[in-house]
Amino acid sequence: MAEYTFYTHPMSRGQIARWALHEAGADYEQVLVDWAAKPAALLAANPMGKVPTLVHHALDGERVITECAAICAYLAEAQPGAELLPHDSERADYFRWLFFAAGPVEQAVISRAMGFEPPADKQGMIGFGSFERTMDTLETLFADGRDWVCGDHFTMADVYVGSQIDWGLTFGTLPPRVAFVANAERLQAREAYRTAKAIDNALIAEQRK
Repeated sequence: MAEYTFYTHPMSRGQIARWALHEAGADYEQVLVDWAAKPAALLAANPMGKVPTLVHHALDGERVITECAAICAYLAEAQPGAELLPHDSERADYFRWLFFAAGPVEQAVISRAMGFEPPADKQGMIGFGSFERTMDTLETLFADGRDWVCGDHFTMADVYVGSQIDWGLTFGTLPPRVAFVANAERLQAREAYRTAKAIDNALIAEQRK
C-alpha cells in the first residue's frame, strides 16, 4: 500500500494537492472520483465528499487531511526530507501568506466570480474587504523583489499561494499584473509542477474522449 491515498478529480483543486504531493516526493495512490457516484471510502473519510481528500496511512493509524492549504502544510511537515518548511525567520511570512491566500484571496475571487461585490460601507464586515484591496495586498508580497513567499527559499506556501495566482491568471480571475505573471512563470518551470500538471492534463484529455 502507498503511504497516501489521494482522492481527486483532474478538473478540481485536486491539481493543487497533486503538485504538493510531487514537491514533497510522497508515495501516493490516486482514486479518481466520479462526481455522480462518489466512493464510499471517500464519504467515510470526508462526509462532504469533496476533493481533494488525502488519507495518510501513518504507522500510528490513518489520518485524514482535507482543504488544499491544510494538505500543503501537512505534507511539508510529514515529508521533512523535501525541505519545504520555512526557516525559523521565515515562519511569519510562511503562515501569513499561506492563510491569506486560503482566506481573503479565495473569498475575493469566488465572490467576484459569483457576481457579489461588497458595497463600500460594508467592506469592513467582509474578510477580504474588496477584490481590489486583496489584489493590491497580494502584490505587496513581491514588492521587495523576492522570488518566493519566503524570499529566496521555495516552501510549500509557494505551492498554495502560487496555485491561486497561476489558476487565476489561466482563467482570468486574477489581473495579469507583472508580479503575478513573473511568479507564475517561475512556478511553471519547476519539475514537480510540470510532472503533476502532465498527469492531470492527460486525465482530462482521456475524460473528454
